[in-house]
Amino acid sequence: MSTVTVYSLEAKEVKTIELADEVFGITPNQQAIFDAVVMQQASLRQGTHSTKTRAEVSGGGKKPWRQKGTGRARQGSTRATQWVGGGIAFGPKPRSYSYKLNRKVRRLALRSALSEKLAAANMVVVENVKFDAIKTKEFVKVMNAFELETKTLFVVDVEEDFDNAFLSMRNIPNAMMLTVDGLNTFDIVNADKIVFTEAAAVKAGEVWA
Repeated sequence: MSTVTVYSLEAKEVKTIELADEVFGITPNQQAIFDAVVMQQASLRQGTHSTKTRAEVSGGGKKPWRQKGTGRARQGSTRATQWVGGGIAFGPKPRSYSYKLNRKVRRLALRSALSEKLAAANMVVVENVKFDAIKTKEFVKVMNAFELETKTLFVVDVEEDFDNAFLSMRNIPNAMMLTVDGLNTFDIVNADKIVFTEAAAVKAGEVWA
C-alpha cells in the first residue's frame, strides 16, 4: 500500500492514509497512456469538414470544346477536378473520428497516469473541499496554500458535499473538478497537479483496482 499524507485546506498535515498500490503504485505503461489520450482527443474532433465533388459543384454542364480537332486534351466539363473552380477529388467529408480501446487498456492507462502523478509528487490528498459559502477568494486561498499555480485537477467523491467548492472555482481558469466516476486519462495527464479528497482517493482505489 502507498502511504500518503492527508492535509487540511490550510495545507497543514492531518494524518496519513494508505492507498491501493493496484491504482497508485504500478509501473506506468506509457503506451497505454498514449493510446488513451489519442483516443480521447480523436473523440473530441467535430469532423464537420466537407468539400464538394465534381457532382456537387454547380455548373459545368456544357462541354467546353468539341471532342476532336482542337489539339487540346478532351474535356467533358469545366467542373472536373483539374479545373479551377472544379470539384475536389478525395476531399474530406463529415465523419466521426471516435474509436474505442479495450476496457483493460483504458483502465491500465488511468492507473498508470495516477501512479505517475503520485510518483512525481504531483498529487495531494486533502480531507475534503467543503465550503460554507460560495467564495472564489476562499478557493484561491486554498490553491495558494498548496502553491497550485498551474493547471490543477480536483477529484471528489460524488457523495461528498462539494457544491459550494465547485461553484467557487468555476471562474478560476487553471482549475477544474471531476468526480471519481468521471476521472479519465486525458484530464489526469493534462493537469500539472491533482488534488484528491480523502474519500475520492479511497474510492478510486476501489473503483479502478
